Amino acid sequence: MAKNEQLNNEEWRNATGKIDYCMTNDYMFRMVLQSNNNVLKGLISSMMHVPLSDIKSVEIVNPIELGKHIDDKDFILDVKVMLNDNSIINLEMQVTNCSNWTNRSLCYLCRTFDNVQKGEDYNSAIPVTHIGFLDYDLFPDELEFYSTYMLQNVETGKIYNSKFRLSVLSLNQIKLATKEDKKWHIDEWARLFKATTWEELKMIAEKDKVYSEAANSIYVQNSDETIRAMCEARQEAIFHEQYVQKQLKELQEARDEAIFHEQYVQKQLKELKDARDEAILHEQYVQKQLSEKDAKLSEQQNLIEQLQAENKKLKEKLK
Repeated sequence: MAKNEQLNNEEWRNATGKIDYCMTNDYMFRMVLQSNNNVLKGLISSMMHVPLSDIKSVEIVNPIELGKHIDDKDFILDVKVMLNDNSIINLEMQVTNCSNWTNRSLCYLCRTFDNVQKGEDYNSAIPVTHIGFLDYDLFPDELEFYSTYMLQNVETGKIYNSKFRLSVLSLNQIKLATKEDKKWHIDEWARLFKATTWEELKMIAEKDKVYSEAANSIYVQNSDETIRAMCEARQEAIFHEQYVQKQLKELQEARDEAIFHEQYVQKQLKELKDARDEAILHEQYVQKQLSEKDAKLSEQQNLIEQLQAENKKLKEKLK
């Protein structure tokens, strides 16, 4: 346990009300896991479906320096963990839907999978897993709580390579947790991450020692002014990002509406043009019919005049 967690482990039990910075704050998420190896092990055990007794070691290979500027261009808050020295796991908390998660997570995973050193056999590649903890629904049309994706044959389902895996935990869909999810207590971790009050956190902490340690870690990190400042900066950045995403969404909706309106206008113009063309064709048809009738009437008039002339001649002969 980190030095700054040597506070009385029971102090958090007296806390009440709102948690200033809970685990959905990606900096708090990072600091809790970085400061408490037992919590990290417990989370890895659940998410990877690995018995805790099989976990010999977990090591964060990209620890962050406390107080490092968050606006640094290269600052990344994902947690890269080496499990038992033979697999790498990326853990990332994401609360804003930037509509790029599938590409983003895949890029992270591919970079991590590129771990074969020059001259080594490709079979020495270490298995990698990227686990995203999302505070929104990745696929609203196919809601799931915990889902895992792998490369496989689309026809037979045969796994192409078991060393390459993506998992997504939707924090908003705890109600959809399966028996398997509950067996590995993934639903409890989701509740812990989503807890916004100390009362909620205490109820979860009573269920297992590791949750109690997590609650203590959250309390300790919230008590550190430097960490609080970093969490606040992250919170402001998240609010700004959410505002930008909202503006982009509204602009996109306005653009879609404008396109729809333009399509409607074009449809109306086409219908007017079609109606006009039809009217012209009808007028031409009517004119043709009138012309044909005029021609027929003229022909009949000529025939009448011819008959009248012949009748007149006949009368003169009879006289």
